[in-house]
Amino acid sequence: MSSAQDPFYIVKEEIQDSIDKLQPAFHKWERISPGMGDQAHVTKELLANCGSIEWQVDELEKAVNVAAKDPALYGIDEAELERRRRWTSNARTQVRNVKTGVLAGKGTAGAGNASEVRRELMKMPNSNEANRSYDQYGGRDDDGFVQSESDRQMLLIKQQDEELDELSKSVERIGGVGLTIHDELVAQERIIDELGTEMDSTKNRLDFVQKKVGMVMKKAGAKGQMMMICFLLVLFIILFVLVFLT
Repeated sequence: MSSAQDPFYIVKEEIQDSIDKLQPAFHKWERISPGMGDQAHVTKELLANCGSIEWQVDELEKAVNVAAKDPALYGIDEAELERRRRWTSNARTQVRNVKTGVLAGKGTAGAGNASEVRRELMKMPNSNEANRSYDQYGGRDDDGFVQSESDRQMLLIKQQDEELDELSKSVERIGGVGLTIHDELVAQERIIDELGTEMDSTKNRLDFVQKKVGMVMKKAGAKGQMMMICFLLVLFIILFVLVFLT
């Protein structure tokens, strides 16, 4: 990832622009005589800008600390992390010096502090110098970084292909199981249909037999019914003896 695409350097550019604007703002504050009406307004504006830049630097430093936990994941090395830490530390120092100088800038002491702060601001590299520094120290690592990033992307693609192959095999197995279950359900449905047909046929035969028995009983009368009951009882006794006593 080039410096133009790296989120760190994008935020760094914005912070650097804000720091570069501190110098003319500080010169404006320095030229205002104590007690003038504009002094309070300019001082308030300058302190607000310092607070905003400090917050941005703090957030950028948090991002650097997160990247330091797993540099390989973000494609950076320890040297790059150290450069980023050094830049955030220098930026915080320059902004703190401006803020301290403004808060303490009164009378002659204020002029001395203003001169010291101005010297500190002159030490702060501008955005072009920062880019040249990056090109000098970090540019030589671009080829290696691009190669390592390409290898990492190829490894991720290979892992994803393997996972997709495993997923495809799992889907095929699930599909086979689903077809087997479908065939089993069709067979069970066929058996149930056949059983229902047989039950209907048996029920019809039972109804026919019951009607015939009813007709016979009605024709035989009470005497015939008693004789049939006695016959069935004797037949039951004979069968009982043959089955259990022989």
